[in-house]
Amino acid sequence: NFYFPIEPHFVYPFFQFLPLQLKVWILMHIGRRHKKVDSAEKARNIANGIQLLSKKQFRKLFHQAIIFEEKYLGLTKSFIAYEK
Repeated sequence: NFYFPIEPHFVYPFFQFLPLQLKVWILMHIGRRHKKVDSAEKARNIANGIQLLSKKQFRKLFHQAIIFEEKYLGLTKSFIAYEK
């Protein structure tokens, strides 16, 4: 879920809302799961390689399916599509 406060791949709060240059800086200077990325190009590729979806975007991909919302502390963490 794009709107879940913790980005699950990078495990940073609100990472998905940051501008690309700030994402690149974080990946190069702080790291991803305690491992720093050694070049700006690699960091850009990693940051751009993950696209979280809103429920509306997810529904467009699976318009015939039943959508289940996986919750964590009352917030929707992710979506799961079940074929009808």
